[in-house]
Amino acid sequence: MVHSKFGGQIFGFDIDQNGTEGVLSEAKTLSNGNVLAAVETFDQNTGNILQVVVKTQTQDDFVTLGVVGTSVGLIEREHVVSFLHVRRTFHVLNPLSGNKFTGVWTPPIGAKHIIEPGGVSRSQGVPNVAVFASDNSGRFTPLVFSSSVAANTFGPVVKITDSGNFGSVPPPIALDSTTNQAVLGGGPGCFGCLPVIGLVDLVQGTFTEFTGIGFGFINGLAVDSADGIACTTTEDDANVEFYDLANQTGFSVVLPGSNEQQFFSGADVEFDSVHKLFLVAQPNSSSAASGSTIYVYDMDGNLKETLNGFSFSNTFNVVPAHIALNPKNRSGFVDGPDAGVTAIQSFTY
Repeated sequence: MVHSKFGGQIFGFDIDQNGTEGVLSEAKTLSNGNVLAAVETFDQNTGNILQVVVKTQTQDDFVTLGVVGTSVGLIEREHVVSFLHVRRTFHVLNPLSGNKFTGVWTPPIGAKHIIEPGGVSRSQGVPNVAVFASDNSGRFTPLVFSSSVAANTFGPVVKITDSGNFGSVPPPIALDSTTNQAVLGGGPGCFGCLPVIGLVDLVQGTFTEFTGIGFGFINGLAVDSADGIACTTTEDDANVEFYDLANQTGFSVVLPGSNEQQFFSGADVEFDSVHKLFLVAQPNSSSAASGSTIYVYDMDGNLKETLNGFSFSNTFNVVPAHIALNPKNRSGFVDGPDAGVTAIQSFTY
């Protein structure tokens, strides 16, 4: 278990798949109306906080966007200039084990585009990430681009013109590092509507899409780049979908015990590239009497393991529940167990 240093709500976390540390951001409101906000590194093995990288007591806050590339931490700072005027900057810990900010990341977006907490693909072991920036101007034209966060370099900026399927709610995003494509999980969101998969060529700067399977919004998305397989969860039917991205075909499996009820739908999906496994988060367990569950599937949709005993409901989360994996150790962390989201819980699989 890792507890935030000052007892604040955790605004994003991740762990280094090539090291022993993790990083989190926290915030809590003080009696004087200011916010105590901090970024902290922690030890994956002991759960101890190693270093308070930065702490403020203003109206500012921080969001952990992930560990990317090779041991690079990426943090967003939201600086409140005045009422409804927030300046967002992005800070890098390279390497994470240095336990300090070493530079800034300057994505090619203006003030009207916002990178949400789930807007960075968190790709580790490859140089680049894929980034989705929501459009806050009212035009609903989001942007997608690739970036080497460590080098602060960027690929072509692609406008996503299908606002109906990708502009209203920020879609989950993953990187297919083999084809240099960003994969987006979209759809109109209406009950019983089919999801849509978006494909962004991060080199040519082009965008295509195809109709998916399952029903409702895509809640979670992960990609096995070596085999060209995407795994998603859908909101309306408690299904998990597996896609062959090259052929744009797929099949679905039902989360155990869910009877395809929306209440039991899955959320975040993460991929273990070492053991070729997809881990699926289910906030409301259909395999236990209460709490949350993580399911472990192979690439063929076979359920390999069911992990109960969690509590990561999204009800009080500012940042959606997230599974962070260290595949080399077959271990990870997930939000919970307290409803105030002041801790993250470790597990093995």
